[in-house]
Amino acid sequence: MQLENITRQVTEISKQAGDFIRQERKNFNPDRIEYKGLNDLVSYVDKNAEKIIVSGLEKVLPEAGFITEEKTTTKIGDRYNWIIDPLDGTTNFIHGVPTYSVSIALKEYDELVSGVVYEINLDECFYACKDTLAYLNGKEIKVSNIDTVGKSLIATGFPYYDFEKQPAYMELFTELMRSCHGLRRLGSAAVDLVYTACGRFEAFYEYNLNAWDIAAGVVIVRQAGGEVVNFKGGSEVMNTRELIATNGKITKELLGIVQKYF
Repeated sequence: MQLENITRQVTEISKQAGDFIRQERKNFNPDRIEYKGLNDLVSYVDKNAEKIIVSGLEKVLPEAGFITEEKTTTKIGDRYNWIIDPLDGTTNFIHGVPTYSVSIALKEYDELVSGVVYEINLDECFYACKDTLAYLNGKEIKVSNIDTVGKSLIATGFPYYDFEKQPAYMELFTELMRSCHGLRRLGSAAVDLVYTACGRFEAFYEYNLNAWDIAAGVVIVRQAGGEVVNFKGGSEVMNTRELIATNGKITKELLGIVQKYF
């Protein structure tokens, strides 16, 4: 399989979905939102964007199945499966906050082999695949060289349901707020990850994450020279619902801080 060629095709599909989302935002009616759960929002835009992506990917790799947020298809592949978040940052989109993205990854058996994240409002397409470099709009990207938490800008996200760990999470937030250059909460895990990959952030951490939130970004961070671990320090993040992504230079220090609380 020509992974690089497939990844390039996926970038075009992500932009097609992004164009649709961008146009729909101009006349979006918030009365048309639905609730999948507590504070878990979805709209017709998410669902239709996912249909655009699925339709395009079916032509790229017909034998592949899909793991999608909005469940517009139930096809599962034996070897290959696409992992799709058609609109990562739906709450931002609904409220008109201009940070949201399209996230598409390819998994071969249990290995992530390709990832594309298209940040719609900045027209920034991040992508990488197994055994290649990571790119932003055709230019190579790498993680930053900052080697201490004290000099780092760190991103996080807040859970919108399942608040059992919230007290510990806020204690961690308080310590990091006092220990680094700043904490940011953009509202799109996919964007947080690719910003770490290109050196805008030194790290990103969050829990209560789904596979479609992070799969593409994980590929891009790793291929950009970064490191992705769970809160115990292991490399498995797709099923743990927790993640720390770093530039690889502050992993040990940041992990030590996180593990005081988790």
